[in-house]
Amino acid sequence: MDTPRIDIKRRQLLLGAASGLAGAALPLGPALAQSDYPNRPITFLCPWPAGGTADVTMRALAKVLSDHLGQPVVFENRAGASGMIGARALAVAKPDGYTIGQIPISVTRFAQLGTVTFDPLKDFTYLARTSGQTFGIVVRADSPYKTLAELVAAAKANPGKLTFASAGVAGATHVGMEEFLLAAGVRMNHVPYKGGAPALTDLMGGQVDALADSSSWAPYVEQGKLRLLATWGEQRPPRFDKAPTLKEAGYNLVVDAPNGIGAPAGLEPQVAEKLRSALKKAILSPEFKQACDRIDAPVMYQDAEDYRKYVLSQYVNEKRLIEKLNLKEQIKNG
Repeated sequence: MDTPRIDIKRRQLLLGAASGLAGAALPLGPALAQSDYPNRPITFLCPWPAGGTADVTMRALAKVLSDHLGQPVVFENRAGASGMIGARALAVAKPDGYTIGQIPISVTRFAQLGTVTFDPLKDFTYLARTSGQTFGIVVRADSPYKTLAELVAAAKANPGKLTFASAGVAGATHVGMEEFLLAAGVRMNHVPYKGGAPALTDLMGGQVDALADSSSWAPYVEQGKLRLLATWGEQRPPRFDKAPTLKEAGYNLVVDAPNGIGAPAGLEPQVAEKLRSALKKAILSPEFKQACDRIDAPVMYQDAEDYRKYVLSQYVNEKRLIEKLNLKEQIKNG
């Protein structure tokens, strides 16, 4: 028996309406997910060992960030390779907003050295710059070198025999120290570590002659166990105003490496906006400033657009440094 024409039309109308409703519902899935973000804990990757200066400030930031996002921010150290192990873990993570982390500015250097498999200009969503660091050169209190000039004189008299530790090959402290040694016209033997904390331990134990690092050395200088020979900033930090800057010591050199926070590339704009808003509040909070003040790290907040511009400018600067310091050869030789 033939189906009446009116039933066919009614069925077509009903199917069309259902299809239209289903189509209209498709965009609501991601939209609802984005408006609901975050609805579970967020992982924060720190590319440095526990106990170092970056670890201290990033833990404080993660704690305040958790309050503003309304979800736990689970802190995870992924140390090694001068911060690049953690950076790579961030670059390859799922871009859903549930994995964020600190991005060392040295990614702009390692990418051009060919030692990483990710592209810092394509593989990250830059969210905010946080704070700077106070770098310095320290020796043990019982060291014969009481001033930077004495260390330089000893290095001149014994080329390549004195040793200095850093947080890793081609990291900020290694490159900064190499720039200084080049300016001073001397050679020292570099001993790289997987972060500032183990490097500091070996300095204290007498395995190396000097340490180039951010202010992990600060409490030991205050306790009289280490001697600060020079800091690398534009001005002397208030807590250590007796030590000269490199510029004051006669070297036209300023070294800084501000920290920043990012996520994998491909982050949904609505999720990125929520993270940026929460990060701004956390970075400008009294709690984060207190943590930074304890290690003499100035707060240097930048929102995503300005932070990305800063990263691009550093990428250009690193090309010059790589050539000037022959870093590719140093990497090859270990």
